[in-house]
Amino acid sequence: MKKTLVIGATTHPERYSFLAINKLRAFGHEVVALGKEAGTVADVSIATSPLPINDVDTITLYINPRIQATYYDYILSLNPKRVIFNPGAENDELESLLKTHHIKVQEACTLVLLSTGQY
Repeated sequence: MKKTLVIGATTHPERYSFLAINKLRAFGHEVVALGKEAGTVADVSIATSPLPINDVDTITLYINPRIQATYYDYILSLNPKRVIFNPGAENDELESLLKTHHIKVQEACTLVLLSTGQY
């Protein structure tokens, strides 16, 4: 299973990050969640500030590029194997930075990747 950090997590059930956390857990993935408001989704607590995390396989982004800039150093410090830019989160600047650090970049929907067995 792939330890996944969801950035942009929320307790609002109509949001895609909420659905992604639930689906990731249903597929047995370990999930760490970071959002602007504390709460719980499935069995995952949402942190409101960056946490030190070991062995992150995937970071999946649900925040717009303007907000992402504040997370660049944090994302790089975790040295994930890949970062998924969900629709609306695409960011050429961050994608370029990740590639220079040999981190795989995917512009995709986490929900679709899980549903189609491509996660």
